[in-house]
Amino acid sequence: MKKILFVASEGVPFIKTGGLADVVGSLPKCIDKEYYDVRVILPKYVCMSQEMKDRLNYRTHFYMDFHWQNQYVGILEAEMDGVKYYFIDNEYYFNGFKPYGDNALFEIEKFAFFSKAALSILPVIDFRPDLIHCHDWQTGLIPVYLHERFQGSDFYRGIKTAMTIHNLKFQGKWSIKEVQDITGLPMSFFTPDKLEAYKDANLLKGGLVYADAITTVSDTYAEEIKTPFYGEGLDGLMRARSGDLRGIVNGIDYDEYNPETDKFITHHFNAVNFRKEKIKNKRALQADFGLDQDDKAMLIGVVSRLTDQKGFDLVAYVMDELCQDNVQLMVLGTGEEQYENMFRHFAWKYPGKVSAQIYYSEAVSHRVYASCDAFLMPSLFEPCGLSQLIALRYGTVPIVRETGGLKDTVQAYNEFESTGTGFSFMNYNAHEMLGTVRYAERIYYDKKREWNKIIDRGMAIDYSWQVSAKKYQEMYDWLIG
Repeated sequence: MKKILFVASEGVPFIKTGGLADVVGSLPKCIDKEYYDVRVILPKYVCMSQEMKDRLNYRTHFYMDFHWQNQYVGILEAEMDGVKYYFIDNEYYFNGFKPYGDNALFEIEKFAFFSKAALSILPVIDFRPDLIHCHDWQTGLIPVYLHERFQGSDFYRGIKTAMTIHNLKFQGKWSIKEVQDITGLPMSFFTPDKLEAYKDANLLKGGLVYADAITTVSDTYAEEIKTPFYGEGLDGLMRARSGDLRGIVNGIDYDEYNPETDKFITHHFNAVNFRKEKIKNKRALQADFGLDQDDKAMLIGVVSRLTDQKGFDLVAYVMDELCQDNVQLMVLGTGEEQYENMFRHFAWKYPGKVSAQIYYSEAVSHRVYASCDAFLMPSLFEPCGLSQLIALRYGTVPIVRETGGLKDTVQAYNEFESTGTGFSFMNYNAHEMLGTVRYAERIYYDKKREWNKIIDRGMAIDYSWQVSAKKYQEMYDWLIG
C-alpha cells in the first residue's frame, strides 16, 4: 500500500475560494483505494461553516518551536468519502473572516507555520507518507523544510515530494531578511539556486527547486510557463526542471455537475434528450433574470471572476458591437469594479438583452451552465479552467481563447470535417474574439444540425476526476517506484 499525503490551504467541502479546493477535495477520493492510502492535511480555519466544524474530532495537541515562540499545534480529524482529513488548529494564524488575508507578510508567516506543522504532526498521527503532494505557494516550504530540518531523523528520510502549480501568478514573495527570520532557515538557502528570486525570498520557488516532481493543471500550461510571457519570472527554473514537469488536466465532479440530477436546475436533461429538454431551462432563466422570452435568440453565458486575467478587457472593447447582434448575454460574477460597472451599464443600455448578476451564487451558476447555448471564456491565461469543462457537460458550447487548459480541453470546430467541441481563437485580440463569436452565431442560426452535433461530441467526452486520477497515479508510481 503506497501512502500519499495531500497538503493544501483549502479543499471542498470544508473550505473553498477557488479551483484549488475542487482538486484537493475531488482527487483523493478518486485515487484507487486498493493500492493507495491517501490522506489530506488542511488548516482549521475559524471561518469554516459550523456544519463542517461539527464533523471534526479533536485528536491531540503539542507545542512547536516557530518564529522564536512556542506555538500551539492542535490536530483534529474527520473522514469524508473514505478519505481521512487532518486539520491543524492555531487560532492566532487561522482566525480571519476568510481563509486568506490582505497582509502579505502575515500570509507568508501563516503558511510557513502550516508547512512546518504539517510535517511535525506526522509521527504524532502515526502516518509516514511515501510521497507528500503539495499544492501552490502556501505549501512551498514543505519540500524545503523536509530537505533542511527533517532529514536528520529516520522517520522523514526518503519521503518524496511533488509540487502542483495551480496558478503560477501567486508565489509568496517577501524580503529575504524577514522570511529568513520567520522560517528559521539558514541564510545558505536564500541564494539564486534556492529560494532567492529577484532579491526577494520566494516560497513557491523553494518548493519547485526541492520537489522531486512538478505538475501543473494542463499540458499546454506546462509548456507555456517555460516562456517569459507566462512564466511569471520563473520560466528559467521551469525550463531547467522540464524533465520533472508534467501537465495533468483537472477534472470535474460528475456527481455534482450532472444535468440529469442537478438539484439547482429547473429541468433535467441528458445527452439523448437535450434537443427537447434543455430549452426549458433557457426559458426559465430568461424569465427569472429579465431577458426577453425568445427561444431562438442565441444565449451566451459568462460565469467568472471579472478580472483582466479572464479577458474582460476584450469583452469591454467590443461589447457595443456584440449587442448589435441577435444574441443575449447572461453574466454572473464579481471582480474588478470597472468590469462590474461595464456589465451593469450594458444591462441598463440593452434591457432584455443583457443580464448582469454582479454577485456569486453556486445555484445560479448551475442554471447558467444548463440554460445557455454558448459559454464565453476569452482568458489571457488559464492554467486549467473548470467552467469550460462544466459547460461541455451541460451541452453549452464553449467559445474560448487557445491558452492553457482551454486549448487542451476544447477542440475547435471544423466545418469541413465536422469535428470539434467548441470555438476558439488564438490571438489576444478583441475583434478576433468577436469574429469567433460571430462564426459561432452563424453555425447556431444557419446550421442547427451541425450545432447539435458539436453538443453531442462535447457531452460525450469524459472530463471526470477518474481520468485525471489515473495520470496522478502514474506519477506517484514513477516517484515511489
